[in-house]
Amino acid sequence: MSTDTAADGPLAGIKVVDVGILVQGPQAAALLCDMGADVIKVELPNIGDQARYILLGPDDFRSAYFNACNRGKRGLTLDLGQPEGAEILKRLIEDTDVLVSNFSTGTLEAWGLGYEELSEINPRLIWAAGNTFGPSGEDRDRKGADLAAQCAGGLATTTGRDGDPPSPVGVTIADHIGSLNMACGILAALQARASSGLGQKVEVSLLGGQIWAQAAEYTHYLMTGNVPGRSNYGHPLIRGAYRIYATSDGWFGVIGVPPNSLDELLIGVDRADMLVDERVKALGTEEGRAWLLEQLELAFAKKTTDEWCETFKDTSIRYAPVRDYDAAANDPNVWENGYLASGVDDQGVPQKVVGTPIHMSANPLEPGMRAPSLGEHTDEILLELGYTKSVIAALREKGIV
Repeated sequence: MSTDTAADGPLAGIKVVDVGILVQGPQAAALLCDMGADVIKVELPNIGDQARYILLGPDDFRSAYFNACNRGKRGLTLDLGQPEGAEILKRLIEDTDVLVSNFSTGTLEAWGLGYEELSEINPRLIWAAGNTFGPSGEDRDRKGADLAAQCAGGLATTTGRDGDPPSPVGVTIADHIGSLNMACGILAALQARASSGLGQKVEVSLLGGQIWAQAAEYTHYLMTGNVPGRSNYGHPLIRGAYRIYATSDGWFGVIGVPPNSLDELLIGVDRADMLVDERVKALGTEEGRAWLLEQLELAFAKKTTDEWCETFKDTSIRYAPVRDYDAAANDPNVWENGYLASGVDDQGVPQKVVGTPIHMSANPLEPGMRAPSLGEHTDEILLELGYTKSVIAALREKGIV
């Protein structure tokens, strides 16, 4: 087990083999690693996970994507497309609890590593797979990635303002949601196995995750036949003052104003006069809301974001400054909660990483501090499987590991 892995985590003693690439599968496995599982990252010899090639820059060959999704794991190189490589994985599977993958549909099956084949070797195995468009239907074999799901799932049409062209979210949100769905399915399968003694197949997709993430908005459509529309600085289904406003130096979010707090909002923005304006009685109409938003836009533009935060700090108004990564990373609260974390990796090197978003009182989660170099633990893992050094050397000579 990697020294980065929490030995007393809730999944301590669980063994996970991650043969995934890029984000969806590897990030699911990373969360299991934070929970204390021993996660073995399997990559193609001399090439590795494609995420390794999303570089920080032309002169900086580190990869934020690879490190973010693989910290704390052990690294094994293995050519699964070669019969000898597939046989090594089958041997590894004998005492593995979870296999994680997000190859194109049918890839593992073509290598003889599908659920049916591996469950015969280990009936307790949980075989978890993710793809882009779902495990069934005519698109099941179509290749894709995060952007495909944002497009096909409708998310790219919800951002921005009326009249703007569609715009993707600026993060790999479909991959991240897909990874959480995969981890959730794996945890449920582990719980089911505790009763039945048997593993099972768990399948998720980027498209399915996108639709699930927009469940309320899709339900609105299913109930009314009307597409909710663009965010327009807020949310198409949440009315009132719920939105972000330009300030004199940035943006400020008003996260909803209950009816009995309207006076606090208008007094706070120095517009108490609006409380006696006849138009305030029509805030439930489109015309009334348009008037309110126009007046608030003018008011918020008069002060800085920090000044507005101070103004509403001790009120019932829910608010948040609109921050970039730099501002968020300089918030002590983010570090206090472990959402960003610092520590020392297993080689004694100080690191800063994205922490785990889950807090558990009895079995706290611990983020790994370092991703493995390509094949870093290959010899260690193969020796654990009973391979001799001479056999490992021969496998390496043939490019199997």
